[in-house]
Amino acid sequence: METLTLSSVEIKDIADRFEALASKVPLRVITNDAEYDEAVRMLNALLDSPMYTEGGPLGPLVTMLGDLIADYDEKHFTLPDASPSEVLRELMNQRQLKQSDIPEIGSQGVVSEILNGKRELNTRQIATASHLFRVSPAAFFPRVEKSAKRMMKAARI
Repeated sequence: METLTLSSVEIKDIADRFEALASKVPLRVITNDAEYDEAVRMLNALLDSPMYTEGGPLGPLVTMLGDLIADYDEKHFTLPDASPSEVLRELMNQRQLKQSDIPEIGSQGVVSEILNGKRELNTRQIATASHLFRVSPAAFFPRVEKSAKRMMKAARI
């Protein structure tokens, strides 16, 4: 692997830009509930932003912040292994909601397809559901996928 060389000007530019971004977005390992709450609020704000689209320029930032939240969740909250549709179903059951009661997520048909595993929740739906049910967006990411992500990251090292 070839070594990358950066000039002192480039390093200063990167440091300044990172410092500016990190002052707004908590891009660090989450160590306590206050930092967790801050990170979840920022993630929700980014997901709600009209500038956010799947595959857009904020995508990697949203993914990184979501991974930090998911890591904290995994260490501090015991969640049963559940698919995103099972999580949605449980949240609806807890609040005694029917498919037609959550049009923010999609039509009754779309919600039915999600609950029956025929359709995946997309990023907008996850953001909407996390706001609607006041849970972390990480609740909608299956634990199997998180483990696979970690394995893939480890393999790249």
